[in-house]
Amino acid sequence: MTLSRGETFELKVTPDPYVAIRYAGASGDFNPIHIDEEFARSVGLPARILHGLWTMAQVARAHTEAAGGPERLRSLSVQFRGMGMLGAEITVTGTVRAVEGAVATVDSEARQGGRRIIRNGVAEVTVD
Repeated sequence: MTLSRGETFELKVTPDPYVAIRYAGASGDFNPIHIDEEFARSVGLPARILHGLWTMAQVARAHTEAAGGPERLRSLSVQFRGMGMLGAEITVTGTVRAVEGAVATVDSEARQGGRRIIRNGVAEVTVD
């Protein structure tokens, strides 16, 4: 797949009520702020929150879908800037900053409910 400078892409995903429980099992991160509603509220959170790395995985997914597959993702870095909540749509956007040879550099972020929960995402993906 070819990505060109200035090209944009978007991925929308709505985390279902059980995604944090499934991710806890897959990752081994059983922090109760992700899986226990009562505990999350007792520590001042509005509800259970998403794992930050699950949210980052959605950013990676947006890049790999835009580039043509997971084997094309060479690197990814992000800054976590907010809590992701269950049941509310997350929109990941990316813009190709540069293409040099077979590598595109892509800037990205993730937003939920008008809040930026991941910012300064930078990925390198291989392109045709």
